[in-house]
Amino acid sequence: MKARGQWAGDLAMGVRFAFGGGREGWVRALLTAVGVGLGVALLLLTTAIPSALSERDRRGGSRDDFTYSGEVLPKSDETLVIARTDTVFGSKDVRGRLMEPEGARAPMPPGVEKFPAKGEMVVSPALDRLLKSDSGKLLRERLPYEVTGTITQAGLIGPGELAYYAGASGLADRLSGGTVERIDYFGPSTGNAEDPLDPVLILLVLIVFIVLLLPVAVFIAAAVRFGGERRDRRLAALRLVGADGRMARRIAGGEALAGALLGLVFGTGFFLVGRQLAALMEVRDISVFPSDLNPSPALAVLVAVAVPAAAVLVTLFALRGVVIEPLGVVRTAKPPRRRLWWRLLLPLGGLALLYPMVGQGNSNGDFNQWMVIGGTVLLLVGVTALLPWIVEAVVARLNTGSVSWQLAVRRLQLSSGSAARMVNGIAVAVAGAIALQMLFSGVEGDYTKPTGDDLNRAQMEVSVHGDVSLAEVGRQLAQTKGVRDASALSLGTAGERAKEPDKSVEVAVGSCAELREVARLASCRDGDVFKILGGEYDDDTKKLAEPGGTVYFDPAYAGTASHTVAWKVPSGIKTAAHREDPTGYERSGLLFTQGALPQGAKAGLSQRVYLSLDLTEPDAADYARNSAARLDPLSDVYTLTASTRSLQFQSIRTGLFVGATCVLMLIGASLLVSQLEQLRERKKLLSSLVAFGTRRRTLSLSVLWQTAIPIALGLLLASAVGLTLGAVLLKMVDTSVRVDWASVLAMTGIGAAVVLAVTLLSLPPLLRLMRPDGLRTE
Repeated sequence: MKARGQWAGDLAMGVRFAFGGGREGWVRALLTAVGVGLGVALLLLTTAIPSALSERDRRGGSRDDFTYSGEVLPKSDETLVIARTDTVFGSKDVRGRLMEPEGARAPMPPGVEKFPAKGEMVVSPALDRLLKSDSGKLLRERLPYEVTGTITQAGLIGPGELAYYAGASGLADRLSGGTVERIDYFGPSTGNAEDPLDPVLILLVLIVFIVLLLPVAVFIAAAVRFGGERRDRRLAALRLVGADGRMARRIAGGEALAGALLGLVFGTGFFLVGRQLAALMEVRDISVFPSDLNPSPALAVLVAVAVPAAAVLVTLFALRGVVIEPLGVVRTAKPPRRRLWWRLLLPLGGLALLYPMVGQGNSNGDFNQWMVIGGTVLLLVGVTALLPWIVEAVVARLNTGSVSWQLAVRRLQLSSGSAARMVNGIAVAVAGAIALQMLFSGVEGDYTKPTGDDLNRAQMEVSVHGDVSLAEVGRQLAQTKGVRDASALSLGTAGERAKEPDKSVEVAVGSCAELREVARLASCRDGDVFKILGGEYDDDTKKLAEPGGTVYFDPAYAGTASHTVAWKVPSGIKTAAHREDPTGYERSGLLFTQGALPQGAKAGLSQRVYLSLDLTEPDAADYARNSAARLDPLSDVYTLTASTRSLQFQSIRTGLFVGATCVLMLIGASLLVSQLEQLRERKKLLSSLVAFGTRRRTLSLSVLWQTAIPIALGLLLASAVGLTLGAVLLKMVDTSVRVDWASVLAMTGIGAAVVLAVTLLSLPPLLRLMRPDGLRTE
């Protein structure tokens, strides 16, 4: 009990020294608090991310309006007909719905107070701002509705979401179960549940969190050690008035505790400010409401307890080998050489934990999460252990050079630990980023599938329904600005019976040139009919296309309307061979030229157009979408792409990008604070050198070298550790090891660029410090 009281008393005395030690004590406490506060703010933000994602998912689920069941509900006083009219403007997705309530008790979508009338719409605040801006001119043409209200937060997944609900009529005539559906509630349905993450994606999530959070912990550990040299002189004074060595160390821990506690306050303030600014930020179309960023209470308490405790422990650990005497601190002499053996144990231990999972891949169950976390953390923490030894070993062999070089090298020889601490965070971040980039690149092929789209033939596909004629669809789209060519076809089905046929075939109608886009025709003129043979459905095609037989266009199925038309197969039907259309699809069934289509069959066909765009026109895709919307508000417009990527994989990658952006901001801010603290400690030394005639250019270059040498060594070590960790992770997911050197160079270049920017920002205060009057002592 007495020992516990002694600890509390000494820590409390350290806290009083931090806040009652005059200007120097306050400056050190504030710098420590800012450094710790930045880390705490990011930790709080991280603990709030699960809450924000959960709220986004909850609101997104509460407005689900398509069941994908294939069944059509009967009309009642409680039903609503809703049509999906999602679109894209530029690179941004726009969520759109047309609504037609069928009774007084029709379900109201979340965030909407009343149904808009026909020709009216309610919009999200972000869409309202876009439509009112000059950049929204093309989108205003696509949405010819009067804005009469705003969707509230309850109906949006984020403040930056572009969404609208518009009123319409006649939607019940186009019930299809896909684009148009009758519903009696808004909310999640079992038909669109997401698949669980597979083991490799879970591994990716784990590594992402480790790589993003570990640099934060490293920066907090470095921040509590600001002002070490001035603190040592105070500790020597305490020894002079009777404190023993252990008491002095505990008092030093109390000073660090004071800065950490103040850092918690600063961090909370930074977090609250950042949370309010979150509504103004959008990263890769991801935005969150401030009210969604609520840290988990348990995790917030953990941060509040762990940060001050870590501050005290880090300080005691840093002073473990320092002899504090009444007349000085034995750190001013040349420190003993650092030992290498125990530093190697950390990365070797990490490899030992990860090795048992090598070759596991996706087929042998989940990876052991604790082994993954422990192994990755040990490998990355090994960077912080090895870097001081490497910096010390290298700078000990650097001697000759210019005056600025020698000043920098001598400073590094005397305080290589401080230089390494400043670099540790960026080195850990770069090592983790390299490993993650290798892992993402290695498994990307498993989650990216080729679409088969031929982008040389077309770049967009437009599907138009309703009563618009094929000729009109083709003409308007072909005349659209930015469209070089439009190939229009009418598509439908034909069966052996008018209702519920057992066999059916595809039908395509167009000119000879347009039919040649989907089949190989030996000869063709208007009035010809073809059957496509040589594929999987030859038997059905042969049976239905037998000369003299009868087929029925647009046969009726349960719950669907139809415009059934009978047609007798002529004896002169020709044969065509398969050809992939611009989307890579091989069509089967029947082909009709315009003159051969039976009267009345057009009503059951939809129009599909393949567009070749003028890629020199930046808004060509938006002009095409506007034309399609004028032809049919329910038209579907698809942008053809060479490949598609798993939404789960893409979400994880987006999360990494958002987190990495926050960590980079923290890295830059923390490095700047650390650099300013080091310059403040050397104020009198710099003033003395200037007073003796040293050129400012020489001193500025020396500061640059003092930053550049540890950074170069740190980035080299980070590259080696990152490549090692990346190779092990690729082996774990049973993927061949490939190094994307461009990405490795990019990661190291970003790290170097952050440090260069920090160095440039620290030059103005450096020039202010390099004045002879800095020797004045009050």
